[in-house]
Amino acid sequence: MRARRLTAVVLAFAVAVAVFAATRGDERAAAGPLRVAGQSALDLRPDADTDARIAALQADVRAGRTDRAAALAAAYLQKVRETGDASFYTRADRLLAMALARDPRDQATLVQAATLAAARHDFRGALRLARRAAAVLPGTLAPLPVRVDALVELGRYGAAERTLQRLVDLKPNLTAYARVSYFRELTGDLPGAIAAMGRAVSAGGPAPENVAYVQSLLGALELARGRVGAARHAYEAALAAVPGHAPAAAGRARVAAVSGDLPGAIARWRRVVERLPLPEYVIALGETELAAGRRAAGRRDLQLVHAQERLLAAAGVNTDVELAIFEADHGSRARGVALARAAWASTPSVRAADALGWALARAGHVRAGLRWAHRALRLGSLDPAFRYHSGMTALGAGRRAEGRRDLYLALAHGLGAQPLLAARAREALR
Repeated sequence: MRARRLTAVVLAFAVAVAVFAATRGDERAAAGPLRVAGQSALDLRPDADTDARIAALQADVRAGRTDRAAALAAAYLQKVRETGDASFYTRADRLLAMALARDPRDQATLVQAATLAAARHDFRGALRLARRAAAVLPGTLAPLPVRVDALVELGRYGAAERTLQRLVDLKPNLTAYARVSYFRELTGDLPGAIAAMGRAVSAGGPAPENVAYVQSLLGALELARGRVGAARHAYEAALAAVPGHAPAAAGRARVAAVSGDLPGAIARWRRVVERLPLPEYVIALGETELAAGRRAAGRRDLQLVHAQERLLAAAGVNTDVELAIFEADHGSRARGVALARAAWASTPSVRAADALGWALARAGHVRAGLRWAHRALRLGSLDPAFRYHSGMTALGAGRRAEGRRDLYLALAHGLGAQPLLAARAREALR
């Protein structure tokens, strides 16, 4: 589980709240029981097939139902989650731009626009739009989840925690509990993160895929605690609910890798990539092949990453953090530093600090890299990639005790799911 997974979490939660807002209506701080009004029969079935939802909502919009634009945009974002087709971001963008031109104060549209911005990793834009949505109807809860996401990715953790506490106090559901789990994970509280994610699973959500996703995240947390059996159970539960669910299938590949079954992990990663060729999955496949000694296949698969990144960039997605780490490990180290600096300038989070520290270290600026690695760990994260980067950088700077400590922490908290890095960590410890 690399640092790039954290952004996937934000995207998943952002889309989950988009679906929630589109299917459940506005929720206010002073509201009593949930009220749903003005919705078609299809909208009252959040488990409806996404393509069927899109077709019905498109028909509504063509028929002049301009109030359906926000729901259609949410369905487009859900389609990205299911297929990895980033062109649906562009469709959602056009739709929301037209809707806001008609009514710049429509809160549902503003929330969806904020969600789209977060999905594209434009967290400053997401925060600005979430604030506009909150100003339209003060006291409403709908903008709070994406506001939390934006504040976290902008490194404003105190403000994020206060906003999240308000959300939990007023609406303790999947959306809130999942963010509590994420926040606790960032601070190294894995037992607390698992407890909160368990509540998110139990709370249920607006669509089966959303629940399957939080089950997959629960599996990742269990894997980080070294509980392989519990992780496997969580992934299997997600796959039982949504057969072929890519994040859960990816989790099973990680379980195979942790268990030492590299051929099995490669086969599982290959099936995931064939279905959903996201850069995260392609990198995992290529690196697992390298760890297994299949160097030609690994290099060939890693070459696909740039093609996928270009598709995401064409859809307006900022992938500087993820691409910086990839370049530092497998490409141009100078470009890795440039991308990481750009990432820090736009999203000064612990993720960006980790990417910049690692890129600098790989480019030969080890002491500068270590300062950024310390910045990445300031919340106490036990993320195995963060600890691996910090540990290897500390060793390179001659800080042997610190380096060994972080590498042991990385191996104890799930680095085995990335067998190439785990092998390098063990070699460094030897």
